[in-house]
Amino acid sequence: SPGASVPSDRSPLPHYDLAIIGTGSGNSILSPEFDDWSVALWERVVCGGTCLNRGCIPSKMFIYAADIAQHARQAGRLGVDVTLDGVRWAEIRDRVFGRIDPIVEDGERYRTEECENVTVYRGDAHFRGPSHLAVGRDEFTADRIVLAAGARPWVPPIPGLDTVDYHTSDTIMRIEELPERLVVLGGGYIGAELAHVFDAFGVEVRIVNRSPVLLRHEDDDISRRFTAVMGERLDLHMDVNVDVVRPLGDGVELDLDDGTRVEGDMLLIATGRWPIGDLLHVEAGGVDRHADGRVVVDDTGATTAPGVWALGDVSSPHQLKHVANHEAAVVAHNLLHPDEPRRIDHRAVPHAVFGDPQVASVGLTERQARAEGLDYSVAIRSYGDTAYGWAMEDRTSFCKLIAGPDRTLLGAHLMGPQASTLIQQLIQGMRMGTTVDQMALGQMYIHPALTEVVENALLDAAR
Repeated sequence: SPGASVPSDRSPLPHYDLAIIGTGSGNSILSPEFDDWSVALWERVVCGGTCLNRGCIPSKMFIYAADIAQHARQAGRLGVDVTLDGVRWAEIRDRVFGRIDPIVEDGERYRTEECENVTVYRGDAHFRGPSHLAVGRDEFTADRIVLAAGARPWVPPIPGLDTVDYHTSDTIMRIEELPERLVVLGGGYIGAELAHVFDAFGVEVRIVNRSPVLLRHEDDDISRRFTAVMGERLDLHMDVNVDVVRPLGDGVELDLDDGTRVEGDMLLIATGRWPIGDLLHVEAGGVDRHADGRVVVDDTGATTAPGVWALGDVSSPHQLKHVANHEAAVVAHNLLHPDEPRRIDHRAVPHAVFGDPQVASVGLTERQARAEGLDYSVAIRSYGDTAYGWAMEDRTSFCKLIAGPDRTLLGAHLMGPQASTLIQQLIQGMRMGTTVDQMALGQMYIHPALTEVVENALLDAAR
């Protein structure tokens, strides 16, 4: 194999300085500083990982179009009469993947044809032993291994599910045409975002969720209000389990444990994602896993096996691309400078849900602060308290801050337009240890911009 060397220990297997398992954030490790390393690069599905192909990027491109469609539906409250004549699904889909697929193809061509020190392996992979990997009929060893294989959709063991066709987030964005009725199983961020997309595009969406609220891991005020808003758009079946799934013509039928029945032309399973370490048989390589499937790592990214690191969804408690990128940068440094290791920093990890409304969060929820017995105060301000909120006729959006006794932020939670952008100042403040007083009074806020909702909440927290 190009770039490989055969070790002198009588092993006939190709041997590499480094093996990277996964081409999402793991691919970013290979900076020019690794040009003189022999590298094995493995990918199970498609180059670029989940974010580029099946997750963050394509979903947000669909969501942008969905947001425009939804704005048209809501324009009447502003005195603007707009008619949504329809959406051209195939055109929207092809615009998304017409941008993404060439990037993926170019990335794979670059690694396979232009990187002389890199050998790309494709297919199912697993550990055969410490430092020993197999991909199909190929086997190789490596001095250092980075596990960056990500996660896959988790499909619950529901009776009858194997008798029907269903989609996950991996597949539904490439369907040929829109269904008339879509059943979404799951009320987390994947279900919420894709429900927004398909509802905005004119599909009748029904969510089936075992929790009494959507986005149950968010702050309670967020999840309750988000559920109420989505309940005005969608058919919600909450606090229920599915007893059985069966075919119904070309569609599906779900019997729920509250005695109701839900029908649809298409079923989306959006019940979470499971780390892929089990498929890699990581235990055979001396790598331990947590009970929830994540590979065990320390704060340098090192696993329990010598010479093996892990990053991203396969090991991280945060299944977020920006977290995986941070962890990849730390692991890359530690590979190059093992005597001067850097530490993964999971303080102030933010996330956003790009539904309608948007949700963004960082730090502790009020429920978590209370469970930890912390002394805290809460400030909540509505978008409608600001001039820009008046312009939008907004009646549901808000910013919630949780401050500690030292007046620094313990948590920040927003629901509403541009929440994913508005929260950035609060993320920075938390990360830098800035007090709510300093954030509120130490700068000018543009009037009458939407950022005034953050200013107002900070002023309340500073009192």
